[in-house]
Amino acid sequence: MNQTWLVTAFFFALFLLILYGAFLILSPFLTAITWAVILAILVYPFYAWLLRRLRGRATLAAVVVIVLITLLVIAPGFQIVWFLSDDAVALVQSVRSLLDESGKQEWLAQPWIQQLIGWWSMISFQLIDFKINWKEVLVQGAQVVSGFMVAQVKGIAQNVLMFTVNFIVALFTLFFLLRDGSEFLRKIQQLLPMDREHQQRLLKNIVDAVVAVVHGSLVVAMAQGLLAGLAYWAMGVPFSVLWGVVTAFVSLLPVGGSALVSVPASIYLFFQGENIRGIVLLVWCLCFVGMADNILKPLLIGNRLGLPVLFLFFGILGGLALFGALGIILGPALFALLRALLDLYSEEYAKAQSK
Repeated sequence: MNQTWLVTAFFFALFLLILYGAFLILSPFLTAITWAVILAILVYPFYAWLLRRLRGRATLAAVVVIVLITLLVIAPGFQIVWFLSDDAVALVQSVRSLLDESGKQEWLAQPWIQQLIGWWSMISFQLIDFKINWKEVLVQGAQVVSGFMVAQVKGIAQNVLMFTVNFIVALFTLFFLLRDGSEFLRKIQQLLPMDREHQQRLLKNIVDAVVAVVHGSLVVAMAQGLLAGLAYWAMGVPFSVLWGVVTAFVSLLPVGGSALVSVPASIYLFFQGENIRGIVLLVWCLCFVGMADNILKPLLIGNRLGLPVLFLFFGILGGLALFGALGIILGPALFALLRALLDLYSEEYAKAQSK
Protein backbone atom coordinates (compact mmCIF):
# COMPACT_ATOMS: atom_id res chain seq x y z
CA MET A 1 0.00 0.00 0.00
CA ASN A 2 2.80 2.43 0.97
CA GLN A 3 4.77 1.49 -2.14
CA THR A 4 1.76 2.16 -4.38
CA TRP A 5 1.24 5.54 -2.73
CA LEU A 6 4.94 6.38 -3.19
CA VAL A 7 4.88 5.46 -6.88
CA THR A 8 1.74 7.56 -7.42
CA ALA A 9 3.21 10.55 -5.59
CA PHE A 10 6.47 10.28 -7.54
CA PHE A 11 4.58 10.08 -10.83
CA PHE A 12 2.48 13.19 -10.17
CA ALA A 13 5.44 15.14 -8.78
CA LEU A 14 7.48 14.33 -11.89
CA PHE A 15 4.48 15.10 -14.10
CA LEU A 16 3.93 18.52 -12.47
CA LEU A 17 7.65 19.31 -12.73
CA ILE A 18 7.74 18.46 -16.44
CA LEU A 19 4.47 20.36 -16.98
CA TYR A 20 5.99 23.43 -15.32
CA GLY A 21 9.09 23.13 -17.50
CA ALA A 22 6.91 22.91 -20.61
CA PHE A 23 5.02 26.01 -19.47
CA LEU A 24 8.30 27.93 -19.09
CA ILE A 25 9.36 26.88 -22.58
CA LEU A 26 6.04 27.98 -24.10
CA SER A 27 5.59 31.13 -22.00
CA PRO A 28 7.31 33.49 -24.51
CA PHE A 29 4.83 32.33 -27.15
CA LEU A 30 1.62 32.11 -25.09
CA THR A 31 0.16 35.27 -26.60
CA ALA A 32 0.75 34.06 -30.16
CA ILE A 33 -0.57 30.58 -29.31
CA THR A 34 -3.71 32.03 -27.73
CA TRP A 35 -4.39 34.20 -30.78
CA ALA A 36 -3.86 31.09 -32.95
CA VAL A 37 -6.46 29.17 -30.91
CA ILE A 38 -8.93 32.07 -31.22
CA LEU A 39 -8.34 32.28 -34.98
CA ALA A 40 -8.74 28.52 -35.30
CA ILE A 41 -12.15 28.71 -33.61
CA LEU A 42 -13.22 31.56 -35.88
CA VAL A 43 -12.05 30.16 -39.23
CA TYR A 44 -12.70 26.46 -38.60
CA PRO A 45 -16.16 26.50 -40.27
CA PHE A 46 -14.57 27.90 -43.43
CA TYR A 47 -11.72 25.38 -43.16
CA ALA A 48 -14.20 22.50 -42.81
CA TRP A 49 -16.09 23.71 -45.91
CA LEU A 50 -12.83 24.05 -47.84
CA LEU A 51 -11.72 20.60 -46.67
CA ARG A 52 -14.84 19.04 -48.18
CA ARG A 53 -14.24 20.93 -51.43
CA LEU A 54 -10.65 19.67 -51.58
CA ARG A 55 -11.77 16.07 -50.87
CA GLY A 56 -10.10 15.69 -47.49
CA ARG A 57 -6.67 17.17 -48.31
CA ALA A 58 -6.13 18.73 -44.89
CA THR A 59 -2.64 20.15 -45.51
CA LEU A 60 -3.70 21.95 -48.67
CA ALA A 61 -6.84 23.33 -47.02
CA ALA A 62 -4.84 24.63 -44.03
CA VAL A 63 -2.27 26.26 -46.34
CA VAL A 64 -5.02 28.01 -48.30
CA VAL A 65 -6.56 29.39 -45.08
CA ILE A 66 -3.16 30.60 -43.84
CA VAL A 67 -2.43 32.35 -47.15
CA LEU A 68 -5.83 34.05 -47.16
CA ILE A 69 -5.42 35.26 -43.56
CA THR A 70 -1.94 36.57 -44.36
CA LEU A 71 -3.22 38.51 -47.35
CA LEU A 72 -6.20 39.87 -45.41
CA VAL A 73 -3.95 41.10 -42.58
CA ILE A 74 -0.86 42.32 -44.44
CA ALA A 75 -2.45 44.20 -47.35
CA PRO A 76 -4.87 46.39 -45.33
CA GLY A 77 -2.40 46.51 -42.43
CA PHE A 78 0.34 48.22 -44.43
CA GLN A 79 -2.17 50.73 -45.79
CA ILE A 80 -3.51 51.53 -42.31
CA VAL A 81 0.01 51.84 -40.87
CA TRP A 82 0.93 54.20 -43.72
CA PHE A 83 -2.07 56.46 -43.03
CA LEU A 84 -1.59 56.31 -39.26
CA SER A 85 2.12 57.06 -39.44
CA ASP A 86 1.41 60.22 -41.47
CA ASP A 87 -1.31 61.37 -39.08
CA ALA A 88 0.66 60.46 -35.94
CA VAL A 89 3.77 62.31 -37.11
CA ALA A 90 1.70 65.36 -38.09
CA LEU A 91 -0.07 65.30 -34.72
CA VAL A 92 3.21 65.10 -32.79
CA GLN A 93 4.65 67.94 -34.87
CA SER A 94 1.55 70.04 -34.16
CA VAL A 95 1.90 69.46 -30.43
CA ARG A 96 5.60 70.27 -30.46
CA SER A 97 4.99 73.41 -32.51
CA LEU A 98 3.26 74.82 -29.45
CA LEU A 99 6.67 75.08 -27.88
CA ASP A 100 8.30 76.79 -30.89
CA GLU A 101 8.22 80.56 -31.22
CA SER A 102 7.56 80.31 -34.98
CA GLY A 103 4.37 78.30 -34.52
CA LYS A 104 3.05 80.24 -31.55
CA GLN A 105 1.60 83.12 -33.59
CA GLU A 106 -0.23 80.74 -35.94
CA TRP A 107 -1.86 78.97 -33.01
CA LEU A 108 -2.74 82.24 -31.29
CA ALA A 109 -4.63 83.33 -34.43
CA GLN A 110 -7.07 80.40 -34.09
CA PRO A 111 -10.55 81.55 -32.90
CA TRP A 112 -10.88 78.85 -30.29
CA ILE A 113 -7.43 79.71 -28.90
CA GLN A 114 -8.59 83.33 -28.55
CA GLN A 115 -11.65 82.13 -26.62
CA LEU A 116 -9.48 79.98 -24.37
CA ILE A 117 -7.14 82.93 -23.73
CA GLY A 118 -10.12 85.04 -22.73
CA TRP A 119 -11.42 82.37 -20.36
CA TRP A 120 -7.94 81.84 -18.99
CA SER A 121 -7.53 85.55 -18.25
CA MET A 122 -10.73 85.46 -16.21
CA ILE A 123 -9.68 82.32 -14.33
CA SER A 124 -6.09 83.48 -13.72
CA PHE A 125 -7.41 86.75 -12.25
CA GLN A 126 -9.38 84.72 -9.73
CA LEU A 127 -6.40 82.44 -8.97
CA ILE A 128 -3.76 85.17 -8.67
CA ASP A 129 -3.70 84.85 -4.88
CA PHE A 130 -2.28 81.31 -5.15
CA LYS A 131 1.03 82.79 -6.46
CA ILE A 132 1.60 79.99 -8.95
CA ASN A 133 3.31 80.51 -12.29
CA TRP A 134 0.50 78.98 -14.36
CA LYS A 135 2.27 79.71 -17.66
CA GLU A 136 5.28 77.69 -16.57
CA VAL A 137 3.05 74.86 -15.39
CA LEU A 138 1.28 74.75 -18.76
CA VAL A 139 4.55 74.79 -20.70
CA GLN A 140 5.92 71.95 -18.60
CA GLY A 141 2.69 70.04 -19.07
CA ALA A 142 2.87 70.51 -22.84
CA GLN A 143 6.47 69.31 -22.82
CA VAL A 144 5.54 66.20 -20.85
CA VAL A 145 2.63 65.41 -23.19
CA SER A 146 4.80 65.97 -26.25
CA GLY A 147 7.57 63.78 -24.86
CA PHE A 148 5.08 61.05 -23.97
CA MET A 149 3.61 61.03 -27.47
CA VAL A 150 7.05 60.87 -29.08
CA ALA A 151 8.04 58.04 -26.71
CA GLN A 152 4.89 56.11 -27.64
CA VAL A 153 5.63 56.48 -31.34
CA LYS A 154 9.16 55.20 -30.74
CA GLY A 155 7.81 52.32 -28.65
CA ILE A 156 5.45 51.30 -31.42
CA ALA A 157 8.33 51.31 -33.90
CA GLN A 158 10.43 49.16 -31.56
CA ASN A 159 7.63 46.61 -31.19
CA VAL A 160 7.15 46.09 -34.92
CA LEU A 161 9.69 43.24 -34.95
CA MET A 162 8.03 41.55 -31.96
CA PHE A 163 4.62 41.84 -33.63
CA THR A 164 6.03 40.27 -36.81
CA VAL A 165 7.52 37.35 -34.85
CA ASN A 166 4.27 36.77 -32.95
CA PHE A 167 2.29 36.94 -36.17
CA ILE A 168 4.50 34.29 -37.81
CA VAL A 169 4.32 32.05 -34.72
CA ALA A 170 0.54 32.44 -34.60
CA LEU A 171 0.17 31.49 -38.27
CA PHE A 172 2.52 28.52 -37.84
CA THR A 173 0.52 27.33 -34.83
CA LEU A 174 -2.77 27.96 -36.63
CA PHE A 175 -1.69 25.70 -39.51
CA PHE A 176 -1.26 22.71 -37.19
CA LEU A 177 -4.39 23.53 -35.19
CA LEU A 178 -6.42 23.41 -38.39
CA ARG A 179 -4.75 20.38 -39.89
CA ASP A 180 -4.52 18.30 -36.69
CA GLY A 181 -7.17 20.08 -34.62
CA SER A 182 -9.62 17.20 -34.50
CA GLU A 183 -6.92 14.87 -33.18
CA PHE A 184 -5.83 17.44 -30.57
CA LEU A 185 -9.43 17.87 -29.46
CA ARG A 186 -10.00 14.11 -29.21
CA LYS A 187 -6.94 13.69 -26.95
CA ILE A 188 -8.01 16.58 -24.73
CA GLN A 189 -11.49 15.09 -24.39
CA GLN A 190 -9.96 11.79 -23.27
CA LEU A 191 -8.21 13.62 -20.40
CA LEU A 192 -11.33 15.42 -19.16
CA PRO A 193 -13.00 13.52 -16.27
CA MET A 194 -16.59 14.01 -17.48
CA ASP A 195 -19.01 12.40 -19.87
CA ARG A 196 -19.20 13.22 -23.57
CA GLU A 197 -22.34 15.36 -23.30
CA HIS A 198 -20.81 17.65 -20.69
CA GLN A 199 -17.61 17.95 -22.72
CA GLN A 200 -19.59 19.05 -25.74
CA ARG A 201 -21.45 21.65 -23.70
CA LEU A 202 -18.23 23.12 -22.34
CA LEU A 203 -16.62 23.26 -25.78
CA LYS A 204 -19.76 24.84 -27.23
CA ASN A 205 -19.68 27.53 -24.54
CA ILE A 206 -16.05 28.33 -25.33
CA VAL A 207 -16.74 28.56 -29.07
CA ASP A 208 -19.87 30.65 -28.53
CA ALA A 209 -17.98 33.00 -26.21
CA VAL A 210 -15.15 33.60 -28.69
CA VAL A 211 -17.47 34.09 -31.65
CA ALA A 212 -19.88 36.30 -29.71
CA VAL A 213 -17.13 38.56 -28.35
CA VAL A 214 -15.45 38.89 -31.74
CA HIS A 215 -18.74 39.71 -33.45
CA GLY A 216 -20.06 41.85 -30.64
CA SER A 217 -16.92 43.77 -29.69
CA LEU A 218 -14.39 43.77 -32.48
CA VAL A 219 -16.77 43.91 -35.43
CA VAL A 220 -18.97 46.57 -33.83
CA ALA A 221 -15.89 48.56 -32.77
CA MET A 222 -14.49 48.49 -36.30
CA ALA A 223 -17.86 49.59 -37.67
CA GLN A 224 -17.99 52.43 -35.15
CA GLY A 225 -14.44 53.51 -35.99
CA LEU A 226 -15.28 53.52 -39.69
CA LEU A 227 -18.51 55.50 -39.24
CA ALA A 228 -16.85 57.98 -36.88
CA GLY A 229 -13.74 58.32 -39.07
CA LEU A 230 -15.86 59.13 -42.13
CA ALA A 231 -17.74 61.73 -40.09
CA TYR A 232 -14.48 63.28 -38.84
CA TRP A 233 -13.21 63.50 -42.41
CA ALA A 234 -16.47 64.94 -43.76
CA MET A 235 -16.72 67.53 -40.99
CA GLY A 236 -13.10 68.65 -41.37
CA VAL A 237 -11.63 67.28 -38.13
CA PRO A 238 -7.83 67.05 -38.54
CA PHE A 239 -6.12 63.63 -38.39
CA SER A 240 -9.45 61.93 -39.15
CA VAL A 241 -7.88 58.52 -39.88
CA LEU A 242 -5.97 58.51 -36.61
CA TRP A 243 -9.01 59.55 -34.57
CA GLY A 244 -11.16 56.99 -36.39
CA VAL A 245 -8.79 54.21 -35.27
CA VAL A 246 -8.71 55.65 -31.74
CA THR A 247 -12.53 55.67 -31.75
CA ALA A 248 -12.53 51.99 -32.75
CA PHE A 249 -10.26 51.14 -29.80
CA VAL A 250 -12.17 53.15 -27.18
CA SER A 251 -15.41 51.61 -28.48
CA LEU A 252 -14.21 48.36 -26.90
CA LEU A 253 -14.60 49.95 -23.46
CA PRO A 254 -17.98 49.20 -21.84
CA VAL A 255 -18.16 52.73 -20.36
CA GLY A 256 -17.88 55.86 -22.48
CA GLY A 257 -17.14 54.10 -25.75
CA SER A 258 -16.93 56.16 -28.93
CA ALA A 259 -18.20 59.28 -27.12
CA LEU A 260 -14.78 59.61 -25.46
CA VAL A 261 -13.45 60.77 -28.85
CA SER A 262 -16.49 62.05 -30.75
CA VAL A 263 -17.60 64.53 -28.06
CA PRO A 264 -14.19 66.26 -27.79
CA ALA A 265 -14.04 66.33 -31.63
CA SER A 266 -17.40 68.11 -31.69
CA ILE A 267 -16.22 70.56 -29.03
CA TYR A 268 -13.16 71.25 -31.18
CA LEU A 269 -15.44 72.20 -34.09
CA PHE A 270 -17.43 74.52 -31.81
CA PHE A 271 -14.20 76.20 -30.74
CA GLN A 272 -13.31 76.66 -34.40
CA GLY A 273 -16.59 78.49 -34.94
CA GLU A 274 -18.05 75.61 -37.01
CA ASN A 275 -21.22 75.31 -34.95
CA ILE A 276 -23.31 73.55 -37.61
CA ARG A 277 -20.57 70.99 -38.29
CA GLY A 278 -20.13 70.46 -34.57
CA ILE A 279 -23.84 69.79 -34.10
CA VAL A 280 -23.96 67.44 -37.12
CA LEU A 281 -20.93 65.49 -35.87
CA LEU A 282 -22.32 65.27 -32.33
CA VAL A 283 -25.75 64.06 -33.49
CA TRP A 284 -24.23 61.58 -35.95
CA CYS A 285 -21.84 60.08 -33.40
CA LEU A 286 -24.26 59.94 -30.48
CA CYS A 287 -27.26 58.68 -32.47
CA PHE A 288 -25.83 56.50 -35.24
CA VAL A 289 -22.34 55.52 -34.06
CA GLY A 290 -23.51 55.03 -30.49
CA MET A 291 -26.59 53.13 -31.64
CA ALA A 292 -24.40 50.40 -33.14
CA ASP A 293 -22.79 49.90 -29.73
CA ASN A 294 -25.97 50.07 -27.65
CA ILE A 295 -28.05 47.78 -29.87
CA LEU A 296 -25.72 45.33 -31.61
CA LYS A 297 -23.22 44.60 -28.83
CA PRO A 298 -25.73 43.40 -26.19
CA LEU A 299 -27.50 41.33 -28.84
CA LEU A 300 -24.30 39.71 -30.12
CA ILE A 301 -22.57 39.17 -26.76
CA GLY A 302 -24.90 39.20 -23.79
CA ASN A 303 -27.83 37.34 -25.31
CA ARG A 304 -25.70 34.66 -26.92
CA LEU A 305 -23.61 34.03 -23.81
CA GLY A 306 -26.48 34.44 -21.36
CA LEU A 307 -24.30 36.72 -19.21
CA PRO A 308 -25.69 39.68 -17.24
CA VAL A 309 -24.37 43.09 -18.29
CA LEU A 310 -22.53 43.45 -14.94
CA PHE A 311 -20.49 40.27 -15.49
CA LEU A 312 -19.83 41.31 -19.09
CA PHE A 313 -18.61 44.69 -17.80
CA PHE A 314 -16.14 43.17 -15.33
CA GLY A 315 -15.16 40.46 -17.80
CA ILE A 316 -14.01 42.97 -20.42
CA LEU A 317 -12.37 45.46 -18.02
CA GLY A 318 -10.73 42.78 -15.87
CA GLY A 319 -9.61 40.87 -18.94
CA LEU A 320 -8.00 44.00 -20.38
CA ALA A 321 -6.18 44.66 -17.10
CA LEU A 322 -4.97 41.07 -16.73
CA PHE A 323 -4.31 39.88 -20.29
CA GLY A 324 -4.06 43.07 -22.33
CA ALA A 325 -5.75 43.02 -25.73
CA LEU A 326 -6.43 39.28 -25.38
CA GLY A 327 -8.55 40.05 -22.33
CA ILE A 328 -11.30 41.50 -24.52
CA ILE A 329 -11.97 37.92 -25.60
CA LEU A 330 -10.59 35.87 -22.70
CA GLY A 331 -12.45 37.79 -19.97
CA PRO A 332 -16.01 37.13 -21.23
CA ALA A 333 -14.95 33.63 -22.37
CA LEU A 334 -13.81 32.71 -18.86
CA PHE A 335 -17.07 34.01 -17.37
CA ALA A 336 -19.05 32.03 -19.95
CA LEU A 337 -17.03 28.90 -19.07
CA LEU A 338 -17.63 29.53 -15.36
CA ARG A 339 -21.36 29.84 -16.03
CA ALA A 340 -21.33 26.54 -17.94
CA LEU A 341 -19.48 24.76 -15.10
CA LEU A 342 -21.91 26.15 -12.52
CA ASP A 343 -24.86 24.99 -14.66
CA LEU A 344 -23.36 21.49 -14.89
CA TYR A 345 -22.74 21.44 -11.16
CA SER A 346 -26.31 22.56 -10.35
CA GLU A 347 -27.72 19.88 -12.66
CA GLU A 348 -25.62 17.12 -11.12
CA TYR A 349 -26.35 18.39 -7.61
CA ALA A 350 -30.08 18.42 -8.36
CA LYS A 351 -29.86 14.82 -9.62
CA ALA A 352 -27.99 13.76 -6.48
CA GLN A 353 -30.57 15.47 -4.27
CA SER A 354 -33.46 13.81 -6.09
CA LYS A 355 -31.94 10.41 -5.42
